[in-house]
This record gives sequence, structure tokens and C-alpha cells, in this order.
Amino acid sequence: MRDLVSELELIACDAGRLISEIRERGIEVLAKGDGSPVTEADASAEALILERLSVAFPDIPVVAEEMVSQEGNPGDVGSRFFLVDPLDGTKEFIKGSTDYTVNIALIERGAPVAGVVVAPARHEVYSGFANGGAQVARVPQQGAPREGEDIHVRALGLAWTAVVSVSHMTDATRRFLEPLPIGESVSVGSSLKFCLVAAGKADIYPRFGRTMQWDTAAGDAVLRAAGGVTTTRDKTVLSYGPRSGLPENRFENPEFIAFGGAVERLRQIVFESKPQP
Repeated sequence: MRDLVSELELIACDAGRLISEIRERGIEVLAKGDGSPVTEADASAEALILERLSVAFPDIPVVAEEMVSQEGNPGDVGSRFFLVDPLDGTKEFIKGSTDYTVNIALIERGAPVAGVVVAPARHEVYSGFANGGAQVARVPQQGAPREGEDIHVRALGLAWTAVVSVSHMTDATRRFLEPLPIGESVSVGSSLKFCLVAAGKADIYPRFGRTMQWDTAAGDAVLRAAGGVTTTRDKTVLSYGPRSGLPENRFENPEFIAFGGAVERLRQIVFESKPQP
């Protein structure tokens, strides 16, 4: 698995460098069919990732955001497949923020078992895999990072740090956080929210708006490798793969909570008793 993650790191870092090059020469913003913004960087980064994955892992299907936007959701992808978001946080990218990422995750039997998150503007790459731990490293000028720093979720303190979406904060999120011992809330875009929890810089990230599986899988993989968990509102661990229902919703996530600890602890504190650390 380490070799697979190393290859994903290289691919994601190269996609991140391509995005940076496009940003330097100027961004043209277009609209998808659903009205959401898309840029040349989204399409070019995804093309690079798809080509490289097809060479390195020809037998593993890929579900990627822009491909789905153009061609619709794929049929059966089996129990082992990649989820790709070539530019998560497009709105932040357009605004000139640094809160955008490249995301590649491997799913096996519904679980994100390996993931890489590259933040090009921050020159950071987060990676992790099941039973292998998680790391953060600097993105080098070329190639993949050679060494990284191990990261792990932190022990819960008397006051928690919540991480929330820059563009998608909701009243439901505010109501959920209100009874918890939140000492600070940090607003961050893209899958970096998972990474902050994984790196022990935050404790909880609730998301009650619409997200797709390619938005979350890589960050979720890093978080789980770092000792955390992501659950749905009905207390079950978030799973990945095609869902029943309308075709456009086959890879939509339910509402979820990412947490810097074990699922049993989350259930005890948040769901089953008065919130207390």
C-alpha cells in the first residue's frame, strides 16, 4: 500500500503544479450544467490524473468529478475504485484563496483505505493509508515528497476546535455545535478541513450541506489513518460507493461528522449523552 500511496502522491503533486501554472497565467471561469463554476485547471488536472492512473493502475476503475459532470455517473465500479477531485474548492481557487486541493482516494469495500490531499498554494501534501498512519510533507519543486512528518489526531481537551466550511456554513451546523464545548471555530475551504482534524489542529468537522464522495474520500482516508473517524448523522461510519436513487445522486454523501477520535467516543459524547470531554 505504501508504494501505491507514493505513486498517488507523485500524481497529485504533478496535478497541483499544473494547477499553479494555470493560475499564474490567469483563470477563465465557466459554468457547469448545474451552475457551479469550473476552470481550465479543473479539466487539465483531471486529465493528467486520469491518464497517469490508467497507466499505473489499469485495472482499477476511476470515478472523477469532471468526468461525471460530462458523462454522468458510471455504472458498476466494483468494490475497489479510485475517487478523484482534481480541484476541490474551485470557488476558493477563483477568489485567490489558498484553500483548494487535489484529492485522490482508493476505496475498498466501501472504505477509504488510502488517500492523498495536495494543497498546491500551501505547498503541502497530506497522505495516509489503513494501518499505515498519516503524514504531512512539503511539496518539492519536482517529483514526490521523500520524507514527511507523522500526524495524528489529538486528545480531546476541555475546549474543542471546530472546523467549518468557508462557503457552506449552515444554521444546522450552528445548532449542532451549540451544545458542544467549542472554544474556537476555524473556517477553511476544501478537504483541508479533514486534514486539520487529522493533524491535531482541530477536533470536529460537521457538514450538513450537500457534498459528493470525491469531495471527501481523500481527506477522510487521511483522517482515518491518523486515528479519527467520519460518521453519518445516524451514527454509522461513512461509507463510499454507488447509492440507490436518482443517477445524479449515486455518489452523493449523507450529512456527516468528522471527528478526531474513535467512533465509540463520538457516539458517547455527541449522540448519547450531554457533550463533555
